[in-house]
Amino acid sequence: MSSSLRSFALVGAVLAGASFVTAIAGAQEEGGGNATAQPTAMTPQNQIEADEGDHHEGYYYPKPGSFEHYPARVYTLPDSDRVRRQAFVIGLTKQLVGAQYAPTYAVFAKGAGSDKLIIVALGEGQLNTIYRARALLATFTSVARSTSFFQQNTQPDESTFLDLLKLLGFKQVTISDGRAFAHQVIID
Repeated sequence: MSSSLRSFALVGAVLAGASFVTAIAGAQEEGGGNATAQPTAMTPQNQIEADEGDHHEGYYYPKPGSFEHYPARVYTLPDSDRVRRQAFVIGLTKQLVGAQYAPTYAVFAKGAGSDKLIIVALGEGQLNTIYRARALLATFTSVARSTSFFQQNTQPDESTFLDLLKLLGFKQVTISDGRAFAHQVIID
């Protein structure tokens, strides 16, 4: 499979996920919701720390060997809830499995509030270094910047895919090769 076809599919997947979010946001706005980000107080209940214990470790991915904190440039949108996060993941997954070839990674949300995004490679030699993990996030950033949802809720030239995840209320992202490598990003 050519890398250009995979890149095209990746673009489609991120756009599909953002489209689902935009559709849900539009429906919520019709109900009187406000789409502008508002600061939320950081309390022990909405902070995630790497040493808190991870119930998905050992089931979906190995113990993460590296962690980082990402200080988001945006606030979680008031209407970002479990349903909105699930819609985003459904949009991404639908695009990935609907492509003309088998997806190279799986994307899903876990946690009580579906606030933990997990990306796991489905083939050998993929997403097996921190550099490949960060490259995937950078690619998602490029695609996310082209979506109307991202443009309306961020400063697209300064924000990243991790900022999009913060808008949606995700608190952590784990990227794994599904075998030996896992990297976790805590979104602050």
